[in-house]
Amino acid sequence: MNVTSDQGEMIRFLDEQTLEVNLPNKLGYERIAMDCTASFARIVGFVPERISDLKTAVAEACLNAMEHGNRGRSDARVIVSMNFDGQTFSVSVMDEGEGIVELPEDPDIEKKIERLEPPRGLGIFLIRRLMDHVEFNKLSDQGNMLRMVLKMSRSH
Repeated sequence: MNVTSDQGEMIRFLDEQTLEVNLPNKLGYERIAMDCTASFARIVGFVPERISDLKTAVAEACLNAMEHGNRGRSDARVIVSMNFDGQTFSVSVMDEGEGIVELPEDPDIEKKIERLEPPRGLGIFLIRRLMDHVEFNKLSDQGNMLRMVLKMSRSH
């Protein structure tokens, strides 16, 4: 089953374990990826706390792909693929950009709370804290992929 929008096919079920969401590079559309990911995780039995972690990480990854990867280009796309293998839920967020030269260092949370630093720049920090495994990959000329893995139960 596939769901289409006026931009073409937006959601594709590749098999019973894999779902793909093809988003326009427009802020606000990350919510579609969040909702699809949360629904899929709920169906396969994840607890609400883990689903909440997943939603936050997916939203941050999509926003980074839109703003930094695709640099806000309206003609670019963000592809979110999710898969559940029985124990782990993996999500890949792909953009059409040139990638990050160097990953940012962890922010000073105290300074951000005290508003001594702007609130921006927490995305990768949050993703790393919420997911069980995170990796950044360059996809030849096609863009970049952030792959995140969430285990059924937290092991740490």
